[in-house]
Amino acid sequence: MAPERMAEGNEAGRPDPQPRPLDPIDRDILQILHTDGRASIRAVAERVHVSRANAYARINRLIDDGVIRGFGARINHERAGQGASAYITLKIVQNTWRTVREQLRTLPGASHIALVSGDFDVLLLVHTPDNRALRELVLTRLQAMPEVLSTRTLLVFEEDDLEAEG
Repeated sequence: MAPERMAEGNEAGRPDPQPRPLDPIDRDILQILHTDGRASIRAVAERVHVSRANAYARINRLIDDGVIRGFGARINHERAGQGASAYITLKIVQNTWRTVREQLRTLPGASHIALVSGDFDVLLLVHTPDNRALRELVLTRLQAMPEVLSTRTLLVFEEDDLEAEG
């Protein structure tokens, strides 16, 4: 599976540009936004000691460069009615990563998909309402994919969000 594991580039098929070095102010901005994605430009500018225009330009550059991929809420899945969580490992047919990835993106409750090295090829994090829904997802959706050779389901009993509490 070696060729599939190389960097793929962006969705348009072009290789991603080399990352631009981040200076200490950029890193501080990233830390602030990582902790509080709703921080205002003014608050960010004050905390990193630059003008609002400079903070705005830096944040836009970080977005344009793909360093910041988006802003979103951290969800308590159990309180949101998604009481069963699991990591699912998949072994897949060689050279089918792109096809499998597109199919996994459509799964209800899929939260994170990663192509990895080791004893399996793909690591998938899912959140479902209950174990019955999880069972259906694994047995009727994942194992029905012709590219999936095998799966292993690891139930999450408890988890801690390592993101800063904000």
